[in-house]
Amino acid sequence: MAKRRRVGNLLGLHVLATLHERPMHPYEIAAEMRGRGKEQDVKIQWGSLYTVVQNLEKHGLVEAAHTAREGRRPERTVYQITDAGREETVDWLREIVAAPEREYPRLRSGLSVLGILPPDEAGYLLRKRLEVLVHQIAVEEADLAASAERVPRLFIIEAEYGLALLRAEADWLRGLVAEIESGELSGMQMWRQYHEEHQ
Repeated sequence: MAKRRRVGNLLGLHVLATLHERPMHPYEIAAEMRGRGKEQDVKIQWGSLYTVVQNLEKHGLVEAAHTAREGRRPERTVYQITDAGREETVDWLREIVAAPEREYPRLRSGLSVLGILPPDEAGYLLRKRLEVLVHQIAVEEADLAASAERVPRLFIIEAEYGLALLRAEADWLRGLVAEIESGELSGMQMWRQYHEEHQ
């Protein structure tokens, strides 16, 4: 079971990881994360980044190092990670990597009530999703191949993982769509009958 974290937002983990490198102000943190494509790995609402930094500071995981002014811009507070922040980052990362926890993807939730849709419509929508996934897989494969030429694999393993999940979903969807369209899915007759009787 996941520990209750002082700052539980995964964006906090990425802020701490970014500050492991050097002190930065929140705008720099955001620029670093954007430059590394971190929005592919964690849901980022850039406006909430400042709030996350403030929460990390409130809990002693980061601290203000100094304020800096560039030209006529307003002063910016530069933050650095604390020893407690380093410990929290490592502990949090160990937990995430070692201990699986249940996640609640939107598709799983939708599939749990798929019977509300008529079988033909459900099959059509799932096929559309599959088409989008196939395109997305092709794009991500090309991106991954290009990245692999420039950076060590260590820095793209999260992209490999994401691609593996997409491929697994696409393979599973192909089978499900085929069973719906052929009528071989167990329960199809009951599903069709339900919609015929409730039209």
